[in-house]
Amino acid sequence: MQEQPVLSIKNLSKQYGEGCAHCEAADAQLEKNFCPHCKTVYACRNISFDVYRGEILGIVGESGSGKSTFMKSLYFDEEVTTGEGYLRDFEDGQTNIFTQSDQMKRYIRNTILGMVYQNPMLGLKMDFSSMSNIAEKQIAAGNRHVRNMEARSLSLLEHVNIPLHRSKEAPKNFSGGMQQRVQIAKALSNNPPILLLDEVTTGLDLSVQADVLDLIKSIQREFNISMIVVSHDLAVIRMLADRTIVMLNGEIIEHGLTDQVLEDPQHEYTQQLVYSLL
Repeated sequence: MQEQPVLSIKNLSKQYGEGCAHCEAADAQLEKNFCPHCKTVYACRNISFDVYRGEILGIVGESGSGKSTFMKSLYFDEEVTTGEGYLRDFEDGQTNIFTQSDQMKRYIRNTILGMVYQNPMLGLKMDFSSMSNIAEKQIAAGNRHVRNMEARSLSLLEHVNIPLHRSKEAPKNFSGGMQQRVQIAKALSNNPPILLLDEVTTGLDLSVQADVLDLIKSIQREFNISMIVVSHDLAVIRMLADRTIVMLNGEIIEHGLTDQVLEDPQHEYTQQLVYSLL
């Protein structure tokens, strides 16, 4: 019996603009993912893939390839234009999450998905204490037991190597690497089966990057959590991802096992990406 994916995405598209006869034609002449006639941007075009329990899926591509727009769409920060998404932990994977009410989308965000943004200011309240940030996610999921929330928050902060004597300190006083670790702790607070990580090492010093990547890998092993990791850095993808998707101009141009994609790239763009590192 074939394993059911924890997440299945089918033909997800996201466009900014109404489109026109030129860009909606079968032989549309776009400039990358942009229509020069009506100025519509096709940020994601017919994205489809599955993610399985305990797997890390990497999404790699240059700036503007659509990978971050996809992550925002999956976490309901953006409304998809068309497409379907199914979560095994939501109605047994039978219901399209993108057609749900705002209330149900909030429930999915708060209980099934965890998100770590590239910019910690999007994922954390910088003036609240680290403990309060983690508790906020638990409260949103319906937890009302203060002692349990405190214990969970301290346990997670310890897990991500934040000194407990700083647990009541605001993240605005922390370094970039520490802010990312608080974000990871917050995202894990309700034991989500799927964690989304969007360019989480960008802008960090190399030694701090290594610490954050080691933390992500250890969390994945310990909790058997599924992850989607977006990065423009192939070294990050090589270290973390079991399978990799390569995006260009809003489309998936290559996918496969990470070793296979990086050792024997088939698409010309992937070849350029890989060889630029050599």
